Amino acid sequence: MPATSETLTAERILAATEEVLRRHGPAKATVVDVARALGVSHGSVYRHFRTKAALREAVTKRWLDRATQDLAGIAADAERDPEARVREWLAALFAAKRRKAGGDPELFATYSVLVGEAGEVVSGHIAELTGQLTEIVRAGAEAGTFAVADPATAARALFQATGRFHDPGYAKEWERPGVEGEFEAVVELLVRGLRR
Repeated sequence: MPATSETLTAERILAATEEVLRRHGPAKATVVDVARALGVSHGSVYRHFRTKAALREAVTKRWLDRATQDLAGIAADAERDPEARVREWLAALFAAKRRKAGGDPELFATYSVLVGEAGEVVSGHIAELTGQLTEIVRAGAEAGTFAVADPATAARALFQATGRFHDPGYAKEWERPGVEGEFEAVVELLVRGLRR
């Protein structure tokens, strides 16, 4: 068991939970397993997360937020051309999802299950992503680069139209030969549709 002299924080619990999920999967992972991995009682874990569901939602949010943070930097880069930012943002989203699926397939499969349980977390994640995309589209409309009346609607349409390249349900397709070319063709078509 690990030493318990280190302060128990929510972040430590979430990191341990991720390891337990990787090892046992979502069906078998328990709060007791997480506590055991940390060398604490399960009551200590419950002081930070009131229920097993709250812990699972928090670890799912943490996992989803990893991609969101990188994308936020692209969305906020007002010095760059909005069209280039749309392309880069969509490419970064696709790359992040592919890394998650290919880099740790067991954990990706686990999170695919957890995402199905965490409706509010997923809705919040999608709202944050489409909000970032809206920021870019709005900048393009204000600069006269994009001909859109409603940036939020256009951003949601971009997000939905590229779903095949970021929705985990399509993960098996992301490793097929030629998928990058298909992605680029879809993005080119969409960006052309935004232009004046």
